[in-house]
Amino acid sequence: MTVLLAPVLVVLAVASVALWVLTDARRWQRAGTPVVFRAGSFSIATPETWALACLVLFVFFVPAYAAARRT
Repeated sequence: MTVLLAPVLVVLAVASVALWVLTDARRWQRAGTPVVFRAGSFSIATPETWALACLVLFVFFVPAYAAARRT
């Protein structure tokens, strides 16, 4: 039972963080200071794109969001 529970908890944690990123990025956007990440021609600027990126590549984009949020 515990073996089956671990992946579910990981998925719930990733989804929870992505939902937080979505709501936080929307708050920053409403305040007039959107969170933007640029690397060459690649850019993330909308809350929805941030949330999707965090769902797909959690390990890379959650720290990138935190770094972009501070600038």
